[in-house]
Amino acid sequence: MSEEKKLSRETFINGAATVLGSVVILGKAGKAFAQSSKKAGKYVLSKGYAAKNKSGKLSKWSFERRELGDDDVLIDIKFSGICHSDIHQMRGHWGPQQYPQVPGHEIAGVVISVGKNVTKFKTGDHAGVGCMVDSCGTCESCKAGEEQHCDNNATLFTYGYPDKTSPSGITQGGYSSNIVVKEHFVIRIPKSMRLQDAAPLLCAGITTYSPLVKSNLKKGDKVGIAGIGGLGHIAIKLAVAKGVEVYAFTTTKSKVEDILSFGAKEAIYVDSLEKLKAYNKTLDYMISTIPYNYNLGAYASLVKPYGSFTQVGVPVGGELTLNNFAFIFNRVNYNGSLIGGIPQTQEIVDFCAKNKIYPQIELITANEINQAWEKVVNKEARYRFVIDTSTI
Repeated sequence: MSEEKKLSRETFINGAATVLGSVVILGKAGKAFAQSSKKAGKYVLSKGYAAKNKSGKLSKWSFERRELGDDDVLIDIKFSGICHSDIHQMRGHWGPQQYPQVPGHEIAGVVISVGKNVTKFKTGDHAGVGCMVDSCGTCESCKAGEEQHCDNNATLFTYGYPDKTSPSGITQGGYSSNIVVKEHFVIRIPKSMRLQDAAPLLCAGITTYSPLVKSNLKKGDKVGIAGIGGLGHIAIKLAVAKGVEVYAFTTTKSKVEDILSFGAKEAIYVDSLEKLKAYNKTLDYMISTIPYNYNLGAYASLVKPYGSFTQVGVPVGGELTLNNFAFIFNRVNYNGSLIGGIPQTQEIVDFCAKNKIYPQIELITANEINQAWEKVVNKEARYRFVIDTSTI
C-alpha cells in the first residue's frame, strides 16, 4: 500500500468510520485442520473470497495468515455474516483500498489451536471475531474496554488495515477458512447458541446494542429505529428486550409485517417524509442505521426536545447532509456511534444467548456472495446473509 493510500484510509477510519456449526474436538480436528489450516513454513494457509479491485466483485483467493503466536487463537471459521460495510469498503466508498482484500467481520467458528500463553480458550471452544483484532492495549480507552477508540490510533480493524504481521500486508477478514487472532479480541460464543446466529451479533448486534445501552433507556420509553435491515431488525429485538416501545421506520413496504413480528409497537412505511410529521417530538430516543445520505433532520425531529438521535449507518465517504436549521429548532442532540469494545461485545453475545434473541438470517454458499451483495444494496436481504464457509 502506498503511503498516500495508507494515510487516506487511516484518516477516514480515525475520523469518520462506522463501523461500521459443528464443534471440532481434538480427536476429530486433524482432517479439518489439514484441509483449511495447513502451515506453510511459518504461515497458516487460508482460502477465501476476495475483492481484487473496486468493482467489489469477489472471487476465490488462496493466501497466508501469520504464524500462530504465543498469545494467539487459531479459529476454523464456520460462518461469516455479510455486512453493508463490506460492500462499502470493497467498492472504495470509504477511501482507497489495497487488493486483494477479504472482507468479513462477523466471524463465528471453532478453536483448533492456541498459543502457549492463551488461558481463556481451548481446542473445541466456540469463538467469534468482530470488527477489530488488535489495539495498543495500554491507553485510557483500551484499558476502559473501548479498544475501538484507541487513543494511540492503534485499533486494527479486521480487514483492509495495514498489518505488519500479515503476509499480505493488510488484515484479511472472515469470508475465509480460518483466522489467527490475539486472545483478547476473541469472543466466547455459548454452545447454547448456533454459530450462524452468533455471527451477525459481532457487528450488526454490537453496533446497535452499544448506543442503546449508553442511552440509559427506561422501561416504557419510546424509541425510534430508522432503517430496518441487518442492523435495524436486531436493534428492534434488543430494544424490545430492554422493555421499551419501538417505532420502526422503513422505506420498504414488504417489511412491515416482519417488523411487527420482531416486537415493534408500530411499523411506519415511509413512502413520503409527510408520514414522519405525525411522530414529531414523540420519541425519547432514536437510532438510524440508514447507510446512505438522507434527510437526517426530518427523522431527528421525531425526538423530543433535548433528546438524542444516534447515527450508526455510514454512507459513501461518511458524508451526511445536516441542515443546522432543523437542529436549531428541534433542539435534538445529534451523535454518531462506532461499534462497542471487547467487553461490551462479549456482553451482547451473552445477553442474546440468555434471552434467546437471534437475528433473522439466510444461509448462503460462497458462490452466492456476489448475488447476495446486490440484494443487500437493493434492500432485498431478509435480514442478514450468513455465509457457510465450508463451501469456500
